Amino acid sequence: MLKSRAKYHLGQVLRHRKHPFRGVVFDVDAMFSNTDEWYENIPEESRPNKEQPFYHLLAENDQSYYVAYVSEQNLMPDETGEPVSHPDLSDLFGEFEDGFYPLQFNLN
Repeated sequence: MLKSRAKYHLGQVLRHRKHPFRGVVFDVDAMFSNTDEWYENIPEESRPNKEQPFYHLLAENDQSYYVAYVSEQNLMPDETGEPVSHPDLSDLFGEFEDGFYPLQFNLN
């Protein structure tokens, strides 16, 4: 069954359920929309179902900043209340307030 409604929203701070990183949602795909090569590089026992929302995150861990592509099943809200320090945040979002980042521009 295709789940077409995203649980999380743009500007929300999330963390990965299994890996030590967190990030801010800047885009959402209703279902998997990356390459087959990317998908096949995930160990088979850990591969998420493609028919769920996938999120693009401006992500950070203790060592670096990067863009992550993560299935909804592997994300959860970040409850720390702390802002994310990704250097590209200001290109898309305003100042961190009340636990999320407001968009800096209007979407079509």
